[in-house]
Amino acid sequence: MGLYAIVLGAGVLFLAAYFSYGRFLSRHIELDPERKTPAVLVNDGVDFVPAKKGFLLGQHFSAIAAAGPIVGPILAALYFGWLPALIWIVLGAIFFGAVHDFSSLAGSVRHRASSVVEMMGQTLGKTGHVVFLVFVWLSLLYVITAFTDLTASAFTDPELGGATASSSMLYLLLGVLMGVALTKFRMGLKSATALFLFLVMVSIWIGPRIPLYFPAFFGDPKTSWNILLLVYCFAASLVPVWILLQPRGYLGGFFLYGTLFAGLVGLCLGGEKVQYPAFLGFVNAEGQSLFPLLFVTVACGACSGFHGIVCSGTTSKQIEKETDCRLVGYGGMLLEGVVAVLSLATVMVLARGDARALGSPDRIYAEGLSRFVSHLGIPMDFARSFALLAFATFIYDTLDVATRLARQIFQELTGWKGAFGRVMATAASLAIPFFCVSLKVSDASGKAIPAWKLFWTIFGTSNQLLAALTLMMLSLWLWRTGKKWWLAAIPMAFMMTMTFWSLGLMVLKFDVSGFVAAALLLLSLLLVLEAVKTLLKYAKK
Repeated sequence: MGLYAIVLGAGVLFLAAYFSYGRFLSRHIELDPERKTPAVLVNDGVDFVPAKKGFLLGQHFSAIAAAGPIVGPILAALYFGWLPALIWIVLGAIFFGAVHDFSSLAGSVRHRASSVVEMMGQTLGKTGHVVFLVFVWLSLLYVITAFTDLTASAFTDPELGGATASSSMLYLLLGVLMGVALTKFRMGLKSATALFLFLVMVSIWIGPRIPLYFPAFFGDPKTSWNILLLVYCFAASLVPVWILLQPRGYLGGFFLYGTLFAGLVGLCLGGEKVQYPAFLGFVNAEGQSLFPLLFVTVACGACSGFHGIVCSGTTSKQIEKETDCRLVGYGGMLLEGVVAVLSLATVMVLARGDARALGSPDRIYAEGLSRFVSHLGIPMDFARSFALLAFATFIYDTLDVATRLARQIFQELTGWKGAFGRVMATAASLAIPFFCVSLKVSDASGKAIPAWKLFWTIFGTSNQLLAALTLMMLSLWLWRTGKKWWLAAIPMAFMMTMTFWSLGLMVLKFDVSGFVAAALLLLSLLLVLEAVKTLLKYAKK
């Protein structure tokens, strides 16, 4: 079977959904291009900064498209075959994830750029607000944990780690320089884009020639990288958005667009055939069932609660016109669906039993993507470095945003203000990820398990449950405003069923993940109870 036909078919469905279902949602919410947005009204130059929708889409896409749509689909395909993962990615992105993202963004803009946490408080009251704050804060910590350790694993790869680390550090530096050039030296956006995209390509070329190997200051190189990456998260959380988050996100957006374009065109021109089995069974080799594991493993490739935090935490403060929510919110999630399909394709071309299928997800992705890109006449070594930097780029943008949001939520919980409050809240938010990435865990055979893999299922489950709870709150908002509340309620019910099921299975393990699962399950049940109370209260009026 030709791989290009499957991938193009998914792309056509995404495009059709944007112009049909996306347009329907925009009209239903009654987006008004003339109504002034919070970014325009406040415009404080720090958090509230109106941005053109094309610029903002790049930054938003970079922030949401982390390792999730790469690692999740690859793991799901290895567990159950590519067909179940493909079906869920396409249907989930269109009717679940994009609805969640669009509604979160539009709802936030309508609520003075309030975060979904603040909107939950406005909907459910003080108790619901505090419980949801704790839930979201814990969920963000697992995002930071999983993605920090994934990056450290990529940087310590025996073959390509040094080159990836070197190119990645140069990429971060270029983001800062671009922010300074745009803001302090008033460089034109088009000129800056052309210059710094060229320099990103140069950094990819230079990386393998000056590989960066971090000394084992803290026991082993991976631990050292984990600590350095958390230090980066600390700094990135505190600096103004114009110096790092916006320019690096914008730059990363173009880079990721280029990755998608090169990968998809190369895939189509290469005439690759599907070799991996479409379906491996309802139970994987580890004895885990497709229901509910598929839905919490694919995670961000179909739906992600983290996206709602980004939409309402940073993106809504940069929306210039309400109608931009359709492109940025709904369209951004569909782009992530494309990333997930492309990631899935890197498994689909492998023959069953291929040794490469035993590698880590980042290596499977890099090898597959470089295989596609090489059909454009690009040397394999450069293409591989290109793919690995793309993987790291996905993660960096999410680490920045996740840490900043975790800091803001902790400040809200504690009431800490000012510079001292920002510093202490950031440190407190990174303490648990530091502990988690430092854990040394082995399987039954004594083989070490990386921290990201240990926490991936709990990350995926908490992420999907966060989406379900956000959709629950949005359903109440739509119901109160006379809109079609079931547009959010139906995906909410499905996501809540899958995540409660998954958490219940983890609780029965009686290990570290079971303890965390029990805490998340308790918090979410409290929120559901508060939502029922609120619904009954308004029903009586």
